Amino acid sequence: MRTTIFADQLIDGTGKAPVPDPVVVVEDGIITQVSSGSPDAAPGSEGGRVLDYRGCTLLPGLVDAHVHMNQPGDGTPFEESMNQGDSFLGASIAFAARRALEAGITTVRDVGSRLETGFQARDALQRGYGEGARILLAGPPMTITGGHMRWYGGEVDGVDGVRAQVRRLIGKGADWIKIAGSGGGTPNTYSHLPSFRAEEVAAIADEAHRFGKKVTMHCLCAEAMHYAVQAGVDGIEHGWFFVDEGKQQVFSPELAEMIAGAGLRVTTTLSVGQAILEAMDARPELTAEEQVYVDGWRRTRAETIEHFGRLRDHGVKFIGGTDAGWRYTRFDSMASEAWLMTEGGMTALEAIAACTGDSAEFLGLGGVTGRLAPGYEADLLAVGGDPLADLRGLSDVRLVMQQGRVKVGGRLESDKVYR
Repeated sequence: MRTTIFADQLIDGTGKAPVPDPVVVVEDGIITQVSSGSPDAAPGSEGGRVLDYRGCTLLPGLVDAHVHMNQPGDGTPFEESMNQGDSFLGASIAFAARRALEAGITTVRDVGSRLETGFQARDALQRGYGEGARILLAGPPMTITGGHMRWYGGEVDGVDGVRAQVRRLIGKGADWIKIAGSGGGTPNTYSHLPSFRAEEVAAIADEAHRFGKKVTMHCLCAEAMHYAVQAGVDGIEHGWFFVDEGKQQVFSPELAEMIAGAGLRVTTTLSVGQAILEAMDARPELTAEEQVYVDGWRRTRAETIEHFGRLRDHGVKFIGGTDAGWRYTRFDSMASEAWLMTEGGMTALEAIAACTGDSAEFLGLGGVTGRLAPGYEADLLAVGGDPLADLRGLSDVRLVMQQGRVKVGGRLESDKVYR
């Protein structure tokens, strides 16, 4: 079936200038034509269905490269949500995948789910038992005994132990290997200290690469990032520079040069602090303890955006990820994430590329999704107006198409013609 889509402009996911008056033709789920011109002269406007989104902007389906779909994103403490049964946690993944899709996010990378829950939910969605974003999966993150995210079930120690765990995860169907390289929000872990030893990180990267799998590493301190670079991992999550227990960061230009030189991609996750501050600001009043918490996160938010800009100045490349599910970060947060990138110095087109084409390419989906170009799957969305004026406008979703099928919008998939 042929579908022809019109809009005011098209952003293709490469960072290039928008195409005015675009005409996109989709056949059998694949984009076959992207052009610019009069709708009346467009091939396919007769004999097929037409989606008229003049007044809107077309762009590729968004890619959220950092989510935790077991988590609700409503402030529920991590340890409390992990007390739920695995059936509950699997259902939460299906729910989160649908919420992401409704927000125009057609692909997510889950970098932390409990035991088998992620694998089972992903496989069910792939078989058509529900609607949701395409899921790339790491499964339970590898963490030291007692380490950050330990409730996911990925505790492991020693060079032999980490090699065996990599094999287990690949055997279960992991698309990526995720390392908790430092402490984090898990109680009694230390953000300013690396978790695994350097030789353990190197063993993880070596074993994963031997089987053709990429590795990404949660890093909230400089020493952990040093380990990541030395081990040859492929990506860094967060890329923060804590030097004490979550109270202060100190940027390292030398380390920034190392990360850029090694070609590692950093996943942004700027939304975490923004979401916390918005949630706390909505409360009528704060306790003294909550005020301390807010003040700390206000400082952290400012530091992370500043350091994002400084890393970028040193040549570090980024992909977009929100940390959805964690703390107060919702599964519809990509619009906020993209906007925060512009607060850190990116242009709007660069930020969209980081949340679409650049992410898809790095995640192994180059040529499949992330671009609006012939030969790519028709994963796309239409948003009202011009989001380049303010990327928070990406939340004004009017249409979501996934593999050529309309998933979200005011027009039903079963309709034959849209005018």
